[in-house]
Amino acid sequence: MKNILEINNVTKFYKNSVKALENVNLNIKEGEIFALLGPNGAGKSTLINSICGIVNFNTGTIKINNMDIVKNYRTTRKITGIVPQELNLESFETVWNNVNYSRGLFGKKPDHNYIEKLLKQLSLWDKKDNKIKELSGGMKRRVLIAKALSHQPKLLFLDEPTASVDVELRKDMWDVVKKLNEDGVTIILTTHYIEEAEELSDRVAVINDGKIILVDEKDKLIKKLGEKTIKIELFEPIEKINGNLSKYNFTLDQTNKIISHTYNLNSNTTDITELLNDVKKDGYKIKDINTEPSSLEEIFIKLIQENNNELVREIGRAHV
Repeated sequence: MKNILEINNVTKFYKNSVKALENVNLNIKEGEIFALLGPNGAGKSTLINSICGIVNFNTGTIKINNMDIVKNYRTTRKITGIVPQELNLESFETVWNNVNYSRGLFGKKPDHNYIEKLLKQLSLWDKKDNKIKELSGGMKRRVLIAKALSHQPKLLFLDEPTASVDVELRKDMWDVVKKLNEDGVTIILTTHYIEEAEELSDRVAVINDGKIILVDEKDKLIKKLGEKTIKIELFEPIEKINGNLSKYNFTLDQTNKIISHTYNLNSNTTDITELLNDVKKDGYKIKDINTEPSSLEEIFIKLIQENNNELVREIGRAHV
């Protein structure tokens, strides 16, 4: 599958020499959903705004469909759409006028059939004559997506698409994103909601302090860096963990019946068969066993902590 977006050695710094982006390298495949994860201030929005030509970067190159976005700004801008965090809509205009006006900004001829199809797809058709000020926050977000898709882009950027919306509406928006992707739109989303990236993305990049610290397929990332927790439910409660089990760093729950041990999937330090044998040797009767994989959130926190620790070490070496 070919790359629709290629970012090479992109750096962005401000007048005070603070680097918002540092040597960013990233390739996005056509047809995928790509999640850019990072804490607030990590550089997610700056990177998207640089790709879309809203922010000027200082060094490096960005290509969309193999076209340099600086040299071919008009062409590349026509095949990209961006849904910003801010609800920047014309409050006193109707949904229909907002979306049609956006299409015209990209030099596209009116296409009422396409706009009708788009509004129906986003469950906005029955609101087409409503003024923006009359809509809920969730509906306004849908209008933003409709505006971004009005000129039929191949590449769609969603900057924190479900920020400040409730959990139920967030899941509705996830369904919208999945449907758009099924229709052939390549999607890049920034988010700090880990479950959003876990639910939607094919691949994940983690950005911190303007640097991409990891890029991988979501499932491979969880498998490669994740940990598992084994939970063993006993028939009888115990007061404390001792004997053979003391070497496994087990924790005991409030019922005193479930003992838990977390281990790394790639480590040879924990032999589950040996662990279970030790449970039996200590005289405990097992009622049930469950294992739980680590979430993307746990991996994300671990990566950020490791990256921050490395930054501290670099600063320390610089002052030696």
